[in-house]
Amino acid sequence: MIAIVRLLKSNIANFRVWKFLCVVFFMVSAYGMQAQTTITGTIISGEDDSPLPGASVMIKGTSTGTSTDFDGNYSLSGVNQGDVLEFSYVGFITKEITVGTETVISVTLEVDATTLDDVVVVGYGTQKKEQVTSSVASVSSEEFVTPAGSSDVGSLIQGKVAGVSIVQNSGDPTAGTQVRLRGTSTLLGTNTSPLVIIDGVPGDFNTVAPQDIESISVLKDGSAAAMYGTRGTNGVILVTTKRASGSYDSKVTYSASVSTQEFVRTLDMLSAQDYRDQVAAGTRPIAGAASDLGYDTDWLDVITRTPISHTHNVTFRGGDFKTNYLATVNVRELEGMFLKSDNKILTGRVDINHSMFDDKLRFNFGYLVRGRNFTTTADGGSFNGYTYRQALIRNPTSPVRHEDGSWDSNELGEVGNFNYENPLGRIKESDGRNKSNFTRLNSRIDYNPFDGLKLSALLSLSRYNETRGYYETKNHISNIRDGVNGYVSNGTLETEDKLMELTAQYSKTLGEHDFTVLGGYSYQSFYNHNYWMSNTDFQTDIFGFDNIGLGLGLAENKARTGIGSFTSMTNLISFFGRLNYAYKDKYLLQASLRYEAASQLYKTEDPWGAFPAISAGWRISEEDFMKSVKFISDLKVRVGYGVTGTPNSDGFGAVALLGYSDPFYYDGNWIRTLTPTQNPNPYLKWEEKHETNIGLDFGLFDNFITGNIDYYQRNIKDLLYDYQVPVPPNFVSTTRANVGEISNSGLEVLINVNAIQTEDFEWTTSVNFSTNKSKLEQLSNDLYQAQQDYFYTGATGEPIQQTTHIVQVGQPIGNFYGFKVVDVDDEGRWIYEDADGTLKNYDEFGRGYENMQVLGNGLPNYYAGWNNSFKYKNFDLSVTMRGAFDYQIINYNRMYLENPTLTQYNRLASSKEPVFGKTQLTSPQEFNSYYVEDGDFWKIDNITLGYNLGELGKYISSARVYVTTSNTFLITGYKGIDPEVNFGGLSPGVDSRDTYPTTRNFTLGFDVSF
Repeated sequence: MIAIVRLLKSNIANFRVWKFLCVVFFMVSAYGMQAQTTITGTIISGEDDSPLPGASVMIKGTSTGTSTDFDGNYSLSGVNQGDVLEFSYVGFITKEITVGTETVISVTLEVDATTLDDVVVVGYGTQKKEQVTSSVASVSSEEFVTPAGSSDVGSLIQGKVAGVSIVQNSGDPTAGTQVRLRGTSTLLGTNTSPLVIIDGVPGDFNTVAPQDIESISVLKDGSAAAMYGTRGTNGVILVTTKRASGSYDSKVTYSASVSTQEFVRTLDMLSAQDYRDQVAAGTRPIAGAASDLGYDTDWLDVITRTPISHTHNVTFRGGDFKTNYLATVNVRELEGMFLKSDNKILTGRVDINHSMFDDKLRFNFGYLVRGRNFTTTADGGSFNGYTYRQALIRNPTSPVRHEDGSWDSNELGEVGNFNYENPLGRIKESDGRNKSNFTRLNSRIDYNPFDGLKLSALLSLSRYNETRGYYETKNHISNIRDGVNGYVSNGTLETEDKLMELTAQYSKTLGEHDFTVLGGYSYQSFYNHNYWMSNTDFQTDIFGFDNIGLGLGLAENKARTGIGSFTSMTNLISFFGRLNYAYKDKYLLQASLRYEAASQLYKTEDPWGAFPAISAGWRISEEDFMKSVKFISDLKVRVGYGVTGTPNSDGFGAVALLGYSDPFYYDGNWIRTLTPTQNPNPYLKWEEKHETNIGLDFGLFDNFITGNIDYYQRNIKDLLYDYQVPVPPNFVSTTRANVGEISNSGLEVLINVNAIQTEDFEWTTSVNFSTNKSKLEQLSNDLYQAQQDYFYTGATGEPIQQTTHIVQVGQPIGNFYGFKVVDVDDEGRWIYEDADGTLKNYDEFGRGYENMQVLGNGLPNYYAGWNNSFKYKNFDLSVTMRGAFDYQIINYNRMYLENPTLTQYNRLASSKEPVFGKTQLTSPQEFNSYYVEDGDFWKIDNITLGYNLGELGKYISSARVYVTTSNTFLITGYKGIDPEVNFGGLSPGVDSRDTYPTTRNFTLGFDVSF
């Protein structure tokens, strides 16, 4: 105690110093307490003004920070004046703000377009773009071709993806697009279209409305498609619809459009005056249906109209980060150029998300319903193309109706004239309706028990029901000619598709190593039931197709009557796994394996197939030695190899089958006997596609130019084909076996250029180019020998009746095969070149297969596309162009309608022209090289001009109006209507005479958000 007192006395002199220091301390503390404050505010998205839950707010240079709640609100304490706050959110551009005297700072973050492009949809998930090692093309909604009177999702990416040919060569409003990806893959003509997956569930381009699509990814090579095994042989197209996500104020968007059409081209037929001149010249009959009947009728105009189509789409979205929803209603009422050619579609979709247990458990529920209703003037179809043919060949001097009110006259011989019918009569005296309903229920459950692991279950049930009815009245020409008193056909179709997929995915980053492992199980079953009935001999027409039992024809076993049904069931079981690995984000590896069995291979030696894939990538631009190469922003090399498979399309192909024969009369009864219909072959297996892909992704000059180049080589092995076998020991004369092989190879190039990027004006342009060569490599093996190393396919139809194509080992797929003509003689008869190169006149030439030659090829060797997008202030303009080159077309209309010897029908105006510049043709109709033309074309396909009106008043947050045209302009030397013909199957390049002509669409539309 005494020591303490002495210490205090010794320091009493320093008291004033301590007092000064304490005052300074408290002044500094007080100043600091005044400078620190709490900042609050809200972070929202600049895209749609929705709150951003989970956004990050950090004091720059420190570890102090917070995140926003479900409504985008935040509160951050301990902030000093002069601190810099960083506001960030995944997919948005980070913003920095220096703190002043304010206490409330609210921020709007803009979408980072570059970041959005960094993620692409792949099989069973997404992947960072820089880590993709396969050939995958992705097209977002901002890049879609504006739909113009289209009922098909495929048209959205027409001309956008190198190596993918999307053709819409029909103006029929019920027709869809034909898709061809990297060549031919089968010999039996089964389905060659890519697998379409919509939000994880198999579907097709008609499942959802074009206006409801967010993005489309195309898995082009085997290493990408192998995850889908047997279903991915023809490639995979992943369609992602607009989904509910995030936190939203309730929002409604509405879009509408109205459009009309015209034919792109029409055939130039002889006019009524041409007919009269020919009658006067004696080259037309002076009596009968082909004579001058005194009228001037444009038959194509008689059966066409000015169509008006309209589309409406309404989207509702709202909710918060825990529970959100999106609902869409789409109405499309489409009219075609021909009478009774329409398509009415109503589609509704609901997408709901809910998360719980701190977002560890997430539910997604989707419901889709589509109703379709269209008129039919064909039994089992929509518009009957045969009616269009009649409008072409009908005498232009004949009346629409005769004086007695009939469509066709017995007195003139019209009723008995072969294939000669009144086109308007065919339409007016027939009617039908096809109604269908498609529903899909799907649910996805994701569970994240801990960081990095995601367990998922996808369940889906899709059902399709169709009823169809069609009738022809007593006055229909087919009933008058056949002596049938009215005709009615009814039918139904029911399908059911069930899918269950269970997956587990684990992602982990260990230092510079990035792993993702995926494993799963899939079960899919498909049920199909089809029923039909036809009847004739009705007492009245008043019931149409609604009282088919009233007819007497079926009971009396008359012609054009029948009844039948068909049912099939298949299933597919799969186990699959995939590993993705990245080291330093520049050495990339992906490996996958799918192991599956299909019911179509029941009773085979091995119904299971293994489909492996491996791919690797090297991001060269990330290497240190590339840092000095300033003009290269990104450079990645990819190499991939993958195997996919296809089973026999028919069930029970491995076992011997019995079937019932046609009925025959025996001992007072009609009976059927059992007879063998199929030989056993337990060695049936999967057709397998083995594909190698080498690719290069690049970005130049700070990504001013980006793109990719791919070269692929695919071999489809063990192709199924029907082979002749001896009887006995076999039961029947053919056996289906895995023997054939087809090869495809090609080059694909895509280049994107951000040509101009200023505050008021933007121009981006994209060019794509691709090649493809398909060839038959093998048709026989040691056990099964084809009779020749080739086979014929394709057919002209009556009355010519010739095959059109040859498929031969070592030769390209798509070769035309027929007679080669080089001239005509003075009498207008063909002069031929035989197989030896010798010229033969018409009478000397042997018209057999031995004198046929390859006349061209119906598959383009080259495809190209050029797409442009412009923005000037509030205006936007997009122009898409595409073309196909180095291929030929068989012009059926010229082959049938250009021959002057046909005096009973109307003909093309070109039939008056001399053949080979010499004289008019006198030889009868046949298929030969004269009707094979070059098909090269370039289309200015779609032009869209829009204007953004911005915010309008209190309730309209944005609005846009636009006009668009499709099939705008065509450059080609082809003489037919449209050189973009069917490029699929083994007999491509045929411009069929009954094809609904393509149309040019003009559309006015607007989009508005509330």
